[in-house]
Amino acid sequence: MAFLRKLSLSLALGFVAVVGLSACSAEVGSKEWCEEMKKKDKGDWTATQATDFAKHCIL
Repeated sequence: MAFLRKLSLSLALGFVAVVGLSACSAEVGSKEWCEEMKKKDKGDWTATQATDFAKHCIL
């Protein structure tokens, strides 16, 4: 039983950490996101990020 409690606690803490970290990024297409992308090296952009940048920040 102690093992299951520790496992459950670890999974819950991991979930909270993932949700917490993902909440820090700006929403795709927002003014803040566009500014972050302008500062980021274009070689580090993914194809999806480049498409979203063109769609939301340029056009």
